[in-house]
Amino acid sequence: MWKELAPIGRHPESGGYRRYAWTGADADCRVWFREQAEARGLGYEVDRNGNQWAWLGDPLGDDAVVTGSHLDSVPDGGAFDGPLGVVSSFAALDELRGRGAEFTRPFAITNFGDEEGARFGLACVGSRLAAGQLTVEKARRLRDGDGITLPQAMEAAGYDPDAIGPDPERLARIGAFVELHVEQGRSLDLSGDPVGIASAIWPHGRWRFDFRGEANHAGTTRLVDRRDPMLTYAETVLAARREAELTGALATFGKIAVEPNGVNAIPSLVRGWLDSRAADQDTLDAVVTGIERAAREHAERAGIDLDVVRESFTPVVEFQHALRDELGKILTGRSGGDAGRAVPVLGTGAGHDAGILSASVPTAMLFVRNPTGISHSPAEYAAEDDCTAGVIALADVLEGLACS
Repeated sequence: MWKELAPIGRHPESGGYRRYAWTGADADCRVWFREQAEARGLGYEVDRNGNQWAWLGDPLGDDAVVTGSHLDSVPDGGAFDGPLGVVSSFAALDELRGRGAEFTRPFAITNFGDEEGARFGLACVGSRLAAGQLTVEKARRLRDGDGITLPQAMEAAGYDPDAIGPDPERLARIGAFVELHVEQGRSLDLSGDPVGIASAIWPHGRWRFDFRGEANHAGTTRLVDRRDPMLTYAETVLAARREAELTGALATFGKIAVEPNGVNAIPSLVRGWLDSRAADQDTLDAVVTGIERAAREHAERAGIDLDVVRESFTPVVEFQHALRDELGKILTGRSGGDAGRAVPVLGTGAGHDAGILSASVPTAMLFVRNPTGISHSPAEYAAEDDCTAGVIALADVLEGLACS
């Protein structure tokens, strides 16, 4: 499965993946998912928001156990973020069938659409729509860098954009959702464990900073006569690093747009996007407030106009303790070389579909060791032995939750 999926959407020069929502690479990933479902005799369907489902048992039954992740990527992303969870879900089902396990609850594997938000700037679009955390009106206003709206992109890909919206009936039939994901940090590498359990997802959000100055000629305009928003933006980037260090939070300006974007032109507009995350809400509020305060002080001194817009926000997610504890019992008590060894429980600053669904469904997450801690990069990696350990752990969890 891994070898079949690996070439899809891989850029020949960067070696990273460009699997953006509702593009050709995304369509190829969706075909792969459907083929995997049909090869196993699973019932296949696409919900109203474009999320894919592969069912074993009655999809209209209650108390279903669901696993899965996503197949899209960030620009030049790695091979493991998202796809590892989907591949491992199919592999875990194969493992359970090999054990002769009998499912007593409906079971499904899912691929949530547009989790990374690389095309339209909002993460977890598929799960947010299903959970009612993204309104239809806002979803219809989402545009990519070429001005194409989400409905236009869905329609071009052969899906019905008029159907999007909350799906409470479907979510009400799910008794547990477990997402396996490569760890996006080095906690497991430092502890020496191949697999861990998620405790919580840090609160996080995205803010757009618009710095407006005055376009002019780079070769004829004196330095003292310039209203250059790039300088204020640069000061703000440095301020973000300082504020993050002071508060113990994370703050990153990783995307920028410039107008008129000419080598010999002073910009009229510099638009930068801030991603900030912290272990708790008060710390996140403090770091973002500090960054905005510094940006406004620099802008005022330089005669630059500044607008700050919060584009998305996800509060802290505490995964359901009962389900999390159940995973811990299953994995600690299983037979084998790790019997009796407690599985580490760790928090994460990365957002996931499981975090979105947690407001509607009991959710939990498993992490697979990432020896470098690198993610959202072609260098993202997990060893085959650890990936196999993740599959076995997921199979053990699914057997404990859904089988007799």
